[in-house]
Amino acid sequence: MATSAVTVTGGVRYKMIKATLFYRNASFSARRLNMSASTNNHQLQARTKGVPLQLEGVVGLEIHAQIHSNTKLFSGSGVHFMSPPNSLVSFLDASLPGTLPVLNRRCVEAAVMTGLALNCSINRKSLFDRKHYFYADLPAGYQITQQRRPIAVDGMLTYSLMGGKKKNQVLRKNVRVKQIQLEQDSGKSLHDDVRGQTLIDLNRAGVGLMELVMEPDMKCGEEAAAAVRELQLILQALGTCQANMSEGQLRVDANVSVHRPGEPLGVRTEVKNINSVRFLSKAIDYEIHRQIDVLRRGESVQNETRAYDSKSGTTMPMRDKEGLQDYRFMPEPNLPPLMVYEDDASVPTGADQAVVIQNLRAGLPELPSMTRDRLVQTHGILPEHSFTLLNEEGLVEYFESVLKATGREPRKVIGWVTNELLALLKQRELNVSQSPISPSALAELLELQERGSISSSVAKQVFQEMWRSSGEKTPAQIIREQDLGLVSDVTQLRDICQKVLDTHPDKVRAIKSGNQKVLNKLMGLIQKETKGRADPVVVREILQEKILSYKDTSTD
Repeated sequence: MATSAVTVTGGVRYKMIKATLFYRNASFSARRLNMSASTNNHQLQARTKGVPLQLEGVVGLEIHAQIHSNTKLFSGSGVHFMSPPNSLVSFLDASLPGTLPVLNRRCVEAAVMTGLALNCSINRKSLFDRKHYFYADLPAGYQITQQRRPIAVDGMLTYSLMGGKKKNQVLRKNVRVKQIQLEQDSGKSLHDDVRGQTLIDLNRAGVGLMELVMEPDMKCGEEAAAAVRELQLILQALGTCQANMSEGQLRVDANVSVHRPGEPLGVRTEVKNINSVRFLSKAIDYEIHRQIDVLRRGESVQNETRAYDSKSGTTMPMRDKEGLQDYRFMPEPNLPPLMVYEDDASVPTGADQAVVIQNLRAGLPELPSMTRDRLVQTHGILPEHSFTLLNEEGLVEYFESVLKATGREPRKVIGWVTNELLALLKQRELNVSQSPISPSALAELLELQERGSISSSVAKQVFQEMWRSSGEKTPAQIIREQDLGLVSDVTQLRDICQKVLDTHPDKVRAIKSGNQKVLNKLMGLIQKETKGRADPVVVREILQEKILSYKDTSTD
């Protein structure tokens, strides 16, 4: 027994020594890369001093996505935003002695689904590690992560952005996804400057995260913002992360450097914890221009961590990264290797909680890029409209529900959804599900317009009234109560047209002289007389007839 115990202990110790050597070698390699980048920086500085710079930005991203799960990664504590401080903390989250982690299957499935959606290779065997650092909001003094062998590697995110002179061309670009790893979130430090103290909230400690590392394949803030927005949509479609950046569910760190195309990368800076797509774009573009200005002055870009100040639109130094921090990585001794299986046949007997890749792949939903292509091909809408529909949660379903309930062409419906409806939603800061106008109510309004019961201007007036009544009144009811139906009595319209012509002889003379655009002004005056209720087709015919036979009786 004693010999066996010594043998096991010796084996564990040997493995830990090997792991320590591995990580120290990795740390040494990182220092060499850092020195190499610094050398490139000095060479670039020497070449560009006094010479017009032809530099371009290089951007890589590290994204922390909070997994949408009822409980944390290794404990049964709940996950709820804005809960009372320290109300969701288990013994494990507080790192009390004797507690052990139990892996949350939902978090593993979320990571695998995300990896599949991003075209990653899923490692059938992945490992957990301890990353040591000492923050007040990290009670254990280490974070459980996946440094050596993450759950997913070598993926690709395809994103689109609008380009061309008129910003109406869809440009597709790719960014490589180096890896996706599971790890714990830390708690939250709340700094009270007035009392000179820091308060700790451990509700977030232990919440499951996916860290997605994207290679430096982007060149500017617009590309990085488009990539992150596409990732947001993918995560929301999968249900693996709600990706609400304002609530910290998606946090982005940007690694930014500049170089001459075809030459080694320059020294990079890391801009931390950017909490909106718009600020991400601005922070990256500012940092690229800042580094170019530094090199133009003959100075060196420092390897440092910076923060973005949204008020001033600038980045500010937080700490330098020249002295590489040693996180003393080691294998997590309390967790076995994480195994996932290709299909049901490969699952060992008795493994009732196994994660099966084939089953998860079969359950993947339609991804945003597929939805955009389908909307354009099926409904014939413009590509930019497909982007607008996808960017608002629930708007695609709203649009397609209106189409099913009306016979109008999709191109006519899309304007009502993306212009009229979306404008009011944004003005009131509401989401689509909170709209007081249902798809069926909008479809009814469009049908009334299509049948010629109301004009287009009255339709917009009725739409506004539907919104004000919070959907309690139908379009037909509003039209009847306010007498907004189309004026179709030809005799009445002829009298109104004659009145307008008699009071505006100068416009009639202009039309007879060949300026046909003035006819639209006359039609506008008639619509004003009828409060938008005149049939524009009938009005145009009457005006053209009367102008031909019109006799100017006015005197100069």
